[in-house]
Amino acid sequence: MKKVLSGIQPSGLLTIGNYIGAIRQFVEMQDTHDCYFMIVDLHAITVPQEPEKLREQTESVAAMYLASGIDPEKAVVFLQSQVRAHAVLGWIMTTLTGMGELERMTQFKDKSAGKESVGAGLFVYPSLQAADIVLYNADLVPVGEDQKQHLELTRDLAQRFNHRYGDTFVVPEPHITDVGKRIMSLIDASKKMSKSDPNPGAFISMFDEPDVIRKKFSRATTDSGREIKYDPDNKPEVSNLLEIFSIFSKVPISDLEARYEGQGYGALKKDIAEAVISVLEPIQARYRDIRQSGELQAILKRGAEKANAVADATLKRAMERMGFLL
Repeated sequence: MKKVLSGIQPSGLLTIGNYIGAIRQFVEMQDTHDCYFMIVDLHAITVPQEPEKLREQTESVAAMYLASGIDPEKAVVFLQSQVRAHAVLGWIMTTLTGMGELERMTQFKDKSAGKESVGAGLFVYPSLQAADIVLYNADLVPVGEDQKQHLELTRDLAQRFNHRYGDTFVVPEPHITDVGKRIMSLIDASKKMSKSDPNPGAFISMFDEPDVIRKKFSRATTDSGREIKYDPDNKPEVSNLLEIFSIFSKVPISDLEARYEGQGYGALKKDIAEAVISVLEPIQARYRDIRQSGELQAILKRGAEKANAVADATLKRAMERMGFLL
């Protein structure tokens, strides 16, 4: 089976954008691929974090992985910080990365815009991300469109290392789904739905109660006119709603267009909310059970043991080829 590696940062509340773009894919791939799914807590500290909040959010993301259907018997679920090879190979990959390559990263530009001071970690974290991927010989990396640039850098660094020191790392490929590859804000469809958005009405949290979900969709921005049509260029707001609806209801967008022909946006928004609630409610119930069971730490410990075995072997091979004494 092909190997898959991906992860989510434990910063902010997980949204349905995270579910659609990442977690849902993880669940689908675990039956057909050799999967490693991280909580990338080392990446989270590229910006300041409160220790207790970081601990809580790390456990929360891990529990949400499991509640959403990731099976620790099928996939390796672990914390990035519990596999020390990430930090070591991250430094090695940083030494192979050019300043210009990092300066071109659009996410760095976005996150540093308007700030007087930016930590070096935010600048170099794409090199650590590359280490995350190649440590597990990943063939495929599920990514959103906003992460394609980072994966291209990973590919460049893997090839650079292989050319310089001999064939060592697998050069990964992106895995991007056609539907749901970029879920947008409910307030402004020109922006990606983000858990860090200061306006809570812009996103649906995986933890939102049903009435909150109904209210957020009822207030979602819509395009001028009444036509319910999937047209991202001319009707981006409605197209975003249709894409969310299609994913949660498992009804093709074309069928939804036909169903709501001649109807206003109100009926569409009401039914989208109920489709999302029907999926999130059982996930939320399982999440609460997992957090109360006390089993999470044991699952993460077993995952870290499996991940360490693979990562340490890769790191040892890379360091030997570089000339380190081991």
